[in-house]
Amino acid sequence: LIGAKRAREVVFSVLATACDDGDLTLPEAIEAAEDIFRRNSLQLYKLHGVVQSSISLNKTPLITSPPDGIAFVRIIWIDTSAQHRCRVIPVRRFYEVVKNSGVGLTMASMAMTSFCDGPADGTNLTAIGEIRLIPDLATKYRIPWASQEEMVLADMQIRPGEAWEYCPRDCLRRMSKILKDEFNLEMNAGFENEFYLLKNVMRDGKEQLVPFDKTPYCSTSAFDAASPILQEVNSALESMDISVEQLHAESGQGQFEVSLGHNESGLAADNLIYVREVIRSIATKHGLLATFLPKYRLDNIGSGSHVHLSLWESGKNVFMGSEASKTRHGMSELGEKFMAGVYYHLPSILAFIAPLPNSYDRIQPNTWSGAYHCWGKENREAPMRTACPPGVSRDLVSNFEIKSFDGCANPYLGLASIIAAGIDGLRRNLSLPEPVETNPSDHGSDVGRLPKELHESIEALSEDTILIKFLGEELVTAVIGVRQAEDYYYRKNKDAFKELIYQY
Repeated sequence: LIGAKRAREVVFSVLATACDDGDLTLPEAIEAAEDIFRRNSLQLYKLHGVVQSSISLNKTPLITSPPDGIAFVRIIWIDTSAQHRCRVIPVRRFYEVVKNSGVGLTMASMAMTSFCDGPADGTNLTAIGEIRLIPDLATKYRIPWASQEEMVLADMQIRPGEAWEYCPRDCLRRMSKILKDEFNLEMNAGFENEFYLLKNVMRDGKEQLVPFDKTPYCSTSAFDAASPILQEVNSALESMDISVEQLHAESGQGQFEVSLGHNESGLAADNLIYVREVIRSIATKHGLLATFLPKYRLDNIGSGSHVHLSLWESGKNVFMGSEASKTRHGMSELGEKFMAGVYYHLPSILAFIAPLPNSYDRIQPNTWSGAYHCWGKENREAPMRTACPPGVSRDLVSNFEIKSFDGCANPYLGLASIIAAGIDGLRRNLSLPEPVETNPSDHGSDVGRLPKELHESIEALSEDTILIKFLGEELVTAVIGVRQAEDYYYRKNKDAFKELIYQY
């Protein structure tokens, strides 16, 4: 009896700790205890065949068999500075425990910068406190370049089922829900991903990274050289149901672009994370380094992650003008209101979509990156341009592009800020100013500049009470704290940005 009592105490202690750590839910712990003692009784009293275990009798087994040939599962999250981070779980533990209850993560994770894995001052996040990374199983894929592993995106939760207010994916969901509930609208997004391929060469006995090639925009020879890599990238994305619309060599030496189809914002952001993972990993497999850094060399062309946006209702693009609703600019009335909200808040939005000092090295006049606060129809010097794809009447526009978005941005936070701004435009019935139809730099002081440096967009966000209220004061405080730390660090250390090619 004493031994039995001691065994129960040990089992209780182990299972209670597992519940406290979030590795098991209370029902799972009770089920495990029942099965342990029932199985012991069956063995002790030789009752096999007489009494069935509780699991085989009327319950679904707690353990789900993992796929054949899988060793690890990577749980991926994207932090405030858009670092791609992961916890790697042995496959059996993932399917037995982690897929339901997640893994623990310090709250400081959303206060880390691109230069330091510690919490930045002013974020209100410290080493105290823990959240759960809960896998979103709808985003789980076998990794194309590492076939013995799977990867899955995670939500940040206080406990299973309760979102953490700093979770980027939940922030985007919240903004999308408001847009849907109030206006029955859904924002679609499609990204153009520009990146450089760099190779290692030996010069004077030292390794040096140089461009993959030195050919111009849309060069056939550049694509010829990179075709085996890009074919593998395209095949990997196809295996993950990510639609690629086109690929080509860009203007920079060794620069390429992969353009994606449009999807609902949440799926578009998920896809963008996986596209970055695929391109970087397959480049590494081929002995190259792929970087999305906005300006990896100050004397070369910058890289962006331009995003095309449209509004949809019941499967129909309602951003585009129609007989029922059309403005003189070619979009619908609600399309103009939404876009006007984004235009109005664009200086604040830059703190999300152009998050590093290096981002502003890219956003310069006469570089097609959108340095001025204006918009235009098919004007590639404007930060916001309305677009009219082939097959659409020339007096209509089907979407608008934001050119300031870059590859160092957390796409969930970036798209969430854009939706919040658009909702403000819809609520307040905002209108667009007149479009700029020529190079805005030719207009002198008539067209103002967008923030020229990161600290200016931080200041704009800190004063934008509307975006702060939408996105949440706690989250925006963390974003501002991280941005301020990065602004200070990279202004003080002028060459430190060069190391970012290994992170972005």
